[in-house]
Amino acid sequence: MENENNKNNWPSSEGSRFITRPAHHQWMLGQAMSLLTFFQFSAFNSSGGFHALDGFGNPLQSPENQKGTTRHLHDTTRMVHSFAIGHLLGLPAAERNVDHGMKFIWQHHRDQKNGGYFSAVADAHPIDNGKLAYGHAFVLLAASSAKIIGHPDADRLLNDVSDIILTRFWDDKIGATREEFTEDWQEISNYRGQNSNMHLTEASMAAFEATGDKNFLQMAEQISELIINHHARQNGWRVPEHFNQNWQVDQNYEGDPMFRPSGTTPGHALEWSRLLIQLWQLGGRKNNWMQPAAKNLFKNAIKSGWDQQLGGFYYTLNWQDQPSKADKFWWPCAEGIAAAAVLANVTNDPYYETWYRRILGYVSQQFIDHKNGGWWPEAQSDLGNNEKVFAGKPDIYHALQACLIPLLPSDCSITAGIKKSELYGS
Repeated sequence: MENENNKNNWPSSEGSRFITRPAHHQWMLGQAMSLLTFFQFSAFNSSGGFHALDGFGNPLQSPENQKGTTRHLHDTTRMVHSFAIGHLLGLPAAERNVDHGMKFIWQHHRDQKNGGYFSAVADAHPIDNGKLAYGHAFVLLAASSAKIIGHPDADRLLNDVSDIILTRFWDDKIGATREEFTEDWQEISNYRGQNSNMHLTEASMAAFEATGDKNFLQMAEQISELIINHHARQNGWRVPEHFNQNWQVDQNYEGDPMFRPSGTTPGHALEWSRLLIQLWQLGGRKNNWMQPAAKNLFKNAIKSGWDQQLGGFYYTLNWQDQPSKADKFWWPCAEGIAAAAVLANVTNDPYYETWYRRILGYVSQQFIDHKNGGWWPEAQSDLGNNEKVFAGKPDIYHALQACLIPLLPSDCSITAGIKKSELYGS
């Protein structure tokens, strides 16, 4: 009879790490270049910004408004970031997409009257004129990546969004960001969220690397201290998502089912585990709590969030660690791949190599469209692709980073990492 323990440990971490094997290295790089190629021309919207794409890589037709194609701030900025990466990798004409996105951010997402950046716009008008910390974090990331590649408008955007974040969103007494404002900067609610702060941590590290300004590094360290070293530690290495204005955990919060779901989100614990390793090293390894915390976050996400029978991470769990939204999406697996890779790099623990192989194997079976290109956002069924929640192939950012972070040094963010690596050349 088959030994169940052996079965549960398969695939094992035998031999050299996958990422040290030249063929695997080339496979991952090939996946990254395939993603960039899939989005590069089809997503380019001649009216400005970028299209969402359907399963075949064509512009997704959406009847959601009559003012033109909706461009969400986080989508526009992520495309700028992704094609800055493409430029660093030597993708021909990647700079065209960077130019296109930078122009649209400045001329259309940016509120020329009140400052800040609209959450969603159409061809010429805002559709959602709210000002959200989440979207502004990605403006900072896009500007930082643009600066890394020497874009002529990078400093203008970086200085503008940095000023908005510091004067409108940042709460220096707490060491974290406020969440949401109206067009004229009236605070919408007392809600505080970890997701926007997590992405501001990512963006602040990138901004520090792009500018050398240690204030950005300090912001990232303050946020991680609050969200992880305080709240996640107190909650058994679960990452609380929702808080009131006093930064007390609100376990009963039920907001937007996609962007603010109730309970906890294993994918965010995985994302934080990777960010902590990068932040720990970027800050000179002085914050001794970060590496052990990263390990605990990863292992708890595996223990409670991974479907032991079918594979994949549940989208959300309740506070008893039971699946709440059991959907299997691409992005938690993408974050799991990146986290396992950086943890394997700094620890040499075969546990992380085993999970790197396992999660990547699941992604190859369930999410990568080996025929048409791109990644499906939802796990495949026996009847084909599911589109219960997402339409088409909405994302390049998570998938691209999952393919490249394992190839890069673990002491920096992705654009700076490429410039330090053999992928950039000499």
